Amino acid sequence: WPLLEDLYEENIPVYRFIQKPGDLVWVNSGTVHWVQAIGWCNNIAWNVGPLTVRQYQLAVERYEWNKLQSVKSIVPIIHLSWNLARNVKISEPKLFEQIKYCLLRTLKQCQMTLEYIKTLGLEAKWHGRSKGEAAYYCNICEIEVFNILFVIEQEKKFHVHCLDCARKTSSTLEGFIVLNQYTMDDLMEVYDNFQLHQQKSAITASSS
Repeated sequence: WPLLEDLYEENIPVYRFIQKPGDLVWVNSGTVHWVQAIGWCNNIAWNVGPLTVRQYQLAVERYEWNKLQSVKSIVPIIHLSWNLARNVKISEPKLFEQIKYCLLRTLKQCQMTLEYIKTLGLEAKWHGRSKGEAAYYCNICEIEVFNILFVIEQEKKFHVHCLDCARKTSSTLEGFIVLNQYTMDDLMEVYDNFQLHQQKSAITASSS
């Protein structure tokens, strides 16, 4: 925990207070915070993500930073983005653009990966994905692995790797099984069907 005097000297805003029974504290995105109990208590916290462009942007930035630091992200942003595209109608243009861009980058990465393994004489085997199945993370660097899984058996256990870590293990991917959870046609259909949703009030106003 930082020393309060150091924060004061650097003109960093500090809010210090006692949370009483029944009080709810909202900690905004990107806020550094810490808690200390002054007695017996039940510590209950919820991580929430309001569906706003600001929240999504901050989540993506932190996600990318975690990848650089080899830190596992609590939220699998790629899976989240595809689930949003499948199940949620987005009416905020900037949020829609950012999600759409994430989908596009993912499609490109999947296509490049499939083409790369073909040059090695390999082919992705269909694995599919069951409803509610958790996202996969690389066993080495702990980044999120989406759609194309590089699986190797070690000590009678199967471990998922990302492409980079799989190549570090074997440049020819010897010993790896490549599994595919979605077809490119399925992903492209989701991408094409994900359109900016216009609310009825906006449509009525523009037509009048």
